[in-house]
Parts: sequence; structure tokens; C-alpha cells
Amino acid sequence: MACAGWTSPLPLCVSLLLTCGFAEAGKLLVVPMDGSHWFTMQSVVEKLILRGHEVVVVMPEVSWQLGKSLNCTVKTYSTSYTLEDLDREFMDFAHAQWKAQVQSLFSLFLSSSNGFFDLVFSHCRSLFNDRKLVEYLKESSFDAVFLDPFDACGLIVAKYFSLPSVVFARGIACHYLEEGAQCPAPLSYVPRILLGFSDAMTFKERVRNHIMHLEEHLFCQYFFKNALEIASEILQTPVTAYDLYNHTSIWLLRTDFVLDYPKPVMPNMIFIGGINCHQAKPLPMEFEAYINASGEHGIVIFSLGSMVSEIPEKKAMAIADALGKIPQTVLWRYTGTRPSNLANNTILVKWLPQNDLLGHPMTRAFITHAGSHGIYESICNGVPMVMMPLFGDQMDNAKRMETKGAGVTLNVLEMTSEDLENALKAVINDKSYKENIIRLSSLHKDRPVEPLDLAVFWVEFVMRHKGAPHLRPAAHDLTWYQYHSLDVIGFLLAVVLTVAFITFKCCAYGYRKCFGKKGRVKKAHKSKTH
Repeated sequence: MACAGWTSPLPLCVSLLLTCGFAEAGKLLVVPMDGSHWFTMQSVVEKLILRGHEVVVVMPEVSWQLGKSLNCTVKTYSTSYTLEDLDREFMDFAHAQWKAQVQSLFSLFLSSSNGFFDLVFSHCRSLFNDRKLVEYLKESSFDAVFLDPFDACGLIVAKYFSLPSVVFARGIACHYLEEGAQCPAPLSYVPRILLGFSDAMTFKERVRNHIMHLEEHLFCQYFFKNALEIASEILQTPVTAYDLYNHTSIWLLRTDFVLDYPKPVMPNMIFIGGINCHQAKPLPMEFEAYINASGEHGIVIFSLGSMVSEIPEKKAMAIADALGKIPQTVLWRYTGTRPSNLANNTILVKWLPQNDLLGHPMTRAFITHAGSHGIYESICNGVPMVMMPLFGDQMDNAKRMETKGAGVTLNVLEMTSEDLENALKAVINDKSYKENIIRLSSLHKDRPVEPLDLAVFWVEFVMRHKGAPHLRPAAHDLTWYQYHSLDVIGFLLAVVLTVAFITFKCCAYGYRKCFGKKGRVKKAHKSKTH
């Protein structure tokens, strides 16, 4: 009875420790991807470290962002390329997007700017050439591998060491997500990547969607040829993309159905869209001063992501001209040559606290390349967008936001200064854009578990249980004709045809027995009378 009147907060603290306390420490191998992909993956890794797990990050010596400020074991390996090579190849790829956007796998396959992908795929060979590192990984007895699948190296590592894997990605190129997870994706309403279609496709778009799916099956194997050759060399057996993807235990997908269209999913696909969002922090004094000086008009944020900060001069001048025609102050993250026609209301910065600025009540619009990080920060903070997609999933992200009334999409190759000016004025002055993005923000935030906590739980789940075999569908064990029930359809069709044939023969036999004799008698009688 004494316990009933205990008002101390101690029981609550004990309860919280029991439910949210440190998990049983495990050992996790992390194989990340460089660039913007690492930003959100790092937050999961850091929380796992705080929860007492022993984390080992394996990364190339040459990288842009990897391994910075990590309080864990970091193992590096040498690469066949330098940082200058990496910068040059990525700049070639980025500049190519301002000349011709990739809207089909065939055009991507024929592109002359694929040297960047070949460079990225090549470093896995360097990892396995480091015999000392491979021996260390073999002896470490990891519980699982946490990986980004972009360069396929994490998938190769998981297969080589027979480790359960947790994939961390926005999506998977080609048809490998559907194939690897055995997840249906009806082409009638699930648009393929790169096309920029909505889920309500016209007949012409559905035809194009089917053609794109066929292109994936024809050309993806050639695009990933180097990666698959390296995998085959390391694993010492011929390897297909399906062989690498189909053993994934959990797919942590950086999206949700506020951004994406509704579609079929599998039980091992976990949606953690918005994992990069966080509470806006106080702004540095420099940026606070910019906002205070903007007056009642507020500010517009302009950033094309962490990887693209330079624009061709002619296009930069057209953009600068448009920005000068709106009353808002524009904070533009840009490191290229300063446009000669830059207006007084436009401030160039080499870096800006994007999420914190988007969270400020004086922010009126966000000009973005429609990468998933920027899209979700805009959703979380309720800021309408003008989207200028460049490559990858950005065209699809932009289309999804545009169909939901949260922004305007511009074609960076064809847009004029007037197009950008009109788009900005529309999203700033038309209240429907603000109302729609606020509605999406409310839907996105209405969830039982935060995306970061959900991601950490499932990584720990795979570590505790050495995978998630109970979530693996039996479809993996079927042949293609069994999966589509072609053998069953063939059998039932044969039964129906056999029954129909026997029925026909029985009827024909009965008819001949009943009517055939009478007919012959009548014919003979007529011949006698003549």
C-alpha cells in the first residue's frame, strides 16, 4: 500500500531506463557511401555508438566527408585514385547535367560522364586487396553490416563474410529493390525512376513506364558491369545484382508516403523519411543579421545541395536576374564566379545552416535541386519550394511535391529568368502552396516513433537476431514461372482444354449415334424412289 502513494519520479526513471536504456552491446560493421549519402547515415551510427555498441567503419582513404568526428574504430584502405581525381570526375558529371539531363537508362549508359561511377565502384577492389584489413574483418565476428548500397561494396562485404545486412538508402537504382525484396511494383500506377511521372499516368505515360522497365532489364547490367565484375572477382564466382541484393535483412528507406505515392511494400521495408530533420537551432549572428535586414518581406533560401555549388555562367546570370526581381532577401549558397548582374538583395555564401534557416518564420521559399534531404527539411519546416532537379531521384522527388501542391518544378536546361521569377512569386504569394506544405508537414510529423529511433531499433534487431529470416518471403525460392503462376495457369488451361475436348468428342459421338443413322436411312430411301 505504501507504494501506491509514492510520488517520487524514481519509478518513471527506472521505467525509462528499462524501455529506452542501453541495448545489449553488439558489434557492427559499417560500410558507408561518401558525399551527402553519409550525412544521415552518420546520425544513425552516432546513436548506435552512444547506445554502447562497438562500431567499426570501413572507408577509403580518399573521401569528401567520411569518418569525420566519429568516436569509434575507423579502418581505411588505399585507393587507386586521388581526391583530385574524385573531384574532377564528379565535376564532369555535375556539369554534364546542365547540358543534357538523363531521362532514360539508355542515355545514362551512353553518357560520357560515367567516369565518376567507375571510380566509385573501383574502391571495393582496393578494400579486398588489403589482406590485413580483410583478415581483421574476418576475425572480428560482427553481428551485422550496416551499408549504403550505392557502390555495391557493402553488399559484397556482407556476402563475402556471410553477415546479415541492413541497407540504408533513399531508393535503389533500376529494378533491384523490387527484385531483391521480391516486392510487387505494378507498372500501371508505380512510376519507374528517372521518368518524373505521377501515379496517375496517362496511357502514353504507362506505355513509357513499361518501356523504361524493359530498359532497366536490358541496360542496368551494363551500367553496373564494373561493380559486378569486381564482385565476381572477390567472391570467385559469377555474380548478378540479384545475388547481392536478395540477402538483405532489412531495407531502411529514407522516404515515406508523404513524399512517395502509395504502393505495395514488404515487411522488411522500413520507412524512415525525414530522418535528417532536426529541431531548428539558433542562427549564427551573421545569418540573423541578414534576416533582420530583410524587413517584412523575409528571405528565400537557395541551395543545390552539398555536392553542387557551381553553375554555368550563362545560367547563373539568368538566375541572378530573376532573384533581383523579388523583394525578398536571397541567401544563395554558391562558390562559383560571382554573376556580374547580381542584385543587392542577393547574398552569396559558401555555407549556410539550411535546416535552421528553413525553420525560421521569416523564410518564404526554398529554391532546391529536390534532393531527398532538402525536400524533407522543407516538409518538416513547412516551406514551399521552387525545384530545379538535376539528376538521380531528384526529378521524381520534384514531381511528387508538385503533384501535392507544395512547389513548382522548373527544367534547369530550358528555364528562363522570367520562369524562375514567376515560380518564386507564385510559391510566395499564392497561399495554397504554403497551406499544402503545412498539411504535408503535419502528416509527416504525426507518427508514433521518430525515424532515427526506428532506424536504430531495426539495426539492433538484426544484430540481436542475426538477421530477419522470418520477414523473408518464399518468393525468393520460386522460379520466375512459379512466381507468376505460369505453371499453374498452364496446368489449369490444359485441364480446361482437355475437358472441353472430351466434352466435344462425347457430344459429337452422341450426335452421330442419335442422328447419323436416320440420316443415312433417309438418303437410301430417296435413292430407291428415283
